[in-house]
Amino acid sequence: MNDSIQIIPFANLAIALIPAMIVVGILYKWSLNSRNALYAISRMLVQLLLIGYFLAYIFQSDNAWVVLAVLAVMVFTSSWIALRSIRANRWRLYKNSLCSIILGGGLTLVLITQGVLDLHPWYWPRYLIPLAGMIFANAMNSVSLAAERLEAETERDVPYEKARSIALRASLIPITNSLFAVGLVSLPRMMTGQILSGISPLIAVRYQVMVMCMIYGSAGISSACFLMLAKSNKRQVAQ
Repeated sequence: MNDSIQIIPFANLAIALIPAMIVVGILYKWSLNSRNALYAISRMLVQLLLIGYFLAYIFQSDNAWVVLAVLAVMVFTSSWIALRSIRANRWRLYKNSLCSIILGGGLTLVLITQGVLDLHPWYWPRYLIPLAGMIFANAMNSVSLAAERLEAETERDVPYEKARSIALRASLIPITNSLFAVGLVSLPRMMTGQILSGISPLIAVRYQVMVMCMIYGSAGISSACFLMLAKSNKRQVAQ
């Protein structure tokens, strides 16, 4: 059996776009925002193609400052995107989102890369950047759900403590579902990629346990921090 990962030709890769285009067609037929879906898919393609070349450069450069610059871009961008669904006070909430993702995501990233993996050098880009991407992306999604739900509950005049609990629970639904489903319903992306590249499933499982714990932790800590900071923000507005 050949353990090397299969290289996908661009012509074959285009076939993967068919399901996505079906969804776009459904959105158009139902008079929904199909243009936004097309824009999102197009942007995804361009971003991934560019990041492929960029990561190849970063991996070869082996420069700590370049890695730190990439991490900074991840954090600042994810903090802004997390508030995409917020209609008002987005700029005011940005510092809350930024602090939450830095605290929840940054703490988790340090524990995983320096405690679990013990990277040498500490900025080893081949490990640090992909793991940071997973951590900050999940923290971003969780903060986004928490912010949207907190806003919705506040508009219904729900007391802050109750709204906070509802928002935190809602923000953790996707990752909690993943915890229940992993190994039974789905094989996660990282584990699947490692198995396809020829790594033993027993080793891939260890990495996946690490990944599931880190994304759950970063998501929960970031959301909780955002919701606590949101209370102080509400006090400032009231004053």
